[in-house]
Amino acid sequence: MNMIKDYRDAFVTSCPYCGASDMIEACQGGYGAIVATSHKLGGCALYHSVCRKCGTIVRSYVKDPEKLLKRSDRRTN
Repeated sequence: MNMIKDYRDAFVTSCPYCGASDMIEACQGGYGAIVATSHKLGGCALYHSVCRKCGTIVRSYVKDPEKLLKRSDRRTN
């Protein structure tokens, strides 16, 4: 059985719109980066899982959401 250790390791296996299972991973950075509204400094690239057949973005995420917080509010592990 293949267990997902972290929800961020999850991936989409099929498109909810057309049912295709061929996904492309894409990265949106630069001016399209996501920035926290609390301090509007820096930013994180936004990643997408895109259906190769119909082009639907089926999942969007940032790889390290802690970077959206002020340094003083980040968890230290």
